[in-house]
Amino acid sequence: MESTNQSLRPITTKLNDLGNIEIGGCDVIDLVEQYGTPLYVIDETTLRSVCRDYKKAFEKYDKMNMMFASKALCTMATSAILHQEGFGFDVVSGGEMYTVYKAGVDMKRVVFNGNNKSYDELSLALELGVGRISVDNFFELALLDEIAKAQNKTVDILLRIAPGIECHTHEYIQTGHLDSKFGFDLTQIDEAIELIINNYTNLRPHGLHAHIGSQIFETKVYHDEIEIFVREIARIKEKYNLVFDEINIGGGLGVKYTEEDCPPSTFEIADVIINSLTESVKKYGTDFPTIFIEPGRSIVSTSGVTLYTIGSSKQVPNGKRYVAIDGGMSDNPRPSMYQARYHAEVGNKKEDVSLQTVTIAGRFCESGDILIKDIQLPELAEGDVLCVYNTGAYNYSMASNYNRVQKPQMVIVNNSKSDIIVNRETLDDLISHDRIPDRLK
Repeated sequence: MESTNQSLRPITTKLNDLGNIEIGGCDVIDLVEQYGTPLYVIDETTLRSVCRDYKKAFEKYDKMNMMFASKALCTMATSAILHQEGFGFDVVSGGEMYTVYKAGVDMKRVVFNGNNKSYDELSLALELGVGRISVDNFFELALLDEIAKAQNKTVDILLRIAPGIECHTHEYIQTGHLDSKFGFDLTQIDEAIELIINNYTNLRPHGLHAHIGSQIFETKVYHDEIEIFVREIARIKEKYNLVFDEINIGGGLGVKYTEEDCPPSTFEIADVIINSLTESVKKYGTDFPTIFIEPGRSIVSTSGVTLYTIGSSKQVPNGKRYVAIDGGMSDNPRPSMYQARYHAEVGNKKEDVSLQTVTIAGRFCESGDILIKDIQLPELAEGDVLCVYNTGAYNYSMASNYNRVQKPQMVIVNNSKSDIIVNRETLDDLISHDRIPDRLK
């Protein structure tokens, strides 16, 4: 069965009677005229659809907690929608934690994750009543117990492990292999447990957590991860008589950035996960644990598009034709960071025309600011609108003010209506935190 993460475009995308691209019932040219560019657009129907795919895919396993990986996209509006759809949240900073809190999220359904949480962030997590803290290392065990004692609280935790699984994805988004900055090595689990039992009495462990990577296309890695989890739970029970009844398997399911990409559906990975769990529970003689799953990219990426306005162009003699947009690496750093690929279409071409091969260049003062290499598009002119698909994840969340450029606006579209959910930064916003000492005046 297909799922929404396998779509290249938002599921409401179509050409309207004017020949323009329409998303969520909104003509992209009208959106550009109203809001300007660059413009992040989130299609609410697509966002809710993929949430419901996940819920349906895992409906036969009654111990399932859906947790959205907030690092993919963290705004109050999108957090409110995900909360409405029954999702909890994986957060990795005080900022993400505070955003979901202000969005009205039930904080008991939040897991705080990360490899170097600060004293202030951990204190905030306890004050807000975060449901689980995924402890990443020995330093954090000691620090969290210290904070918990000071607040006279017992903290519910998971132990994050590096399960030793490598996915065939970019090295910067591999997180589960042994040579990783994240989590306890499997050989360190016993030491961590003994410290909790004997020293850190304000920490209450419930289970294990791992994340094996991102933009995953192979389902077998989930099978391998599940077996490692269940084997460790059985071993810990036998050695310490300690019952771990929760496993957090992370997220990582891929999406369709280009026509060549073929990610598994949510239904495929659900079958792999549930079948593997059934097999491993039987093999190691454990009870069925509660599962946390933390999809991020596969929840929000497909719902997002970014609209740009075409500016200058350059034909290199006997070489490439470069066409520049009014955005680039500050609103989408992924191509320059790890060679991410995207598909794009012209939003306002009203007739079929011959195609030409162009390279879409960003506006920033870096030679590596190339958004899309060698894409075939109709002939582009100044003022045309370029619609880049699958930009809902890790575009806004990784955006910067490089070259002192303002971050784009974000709107959500649904039923032919659009609403601002993140304001465009102004020039005054850019300098709002700057200060000139009196001695320099």
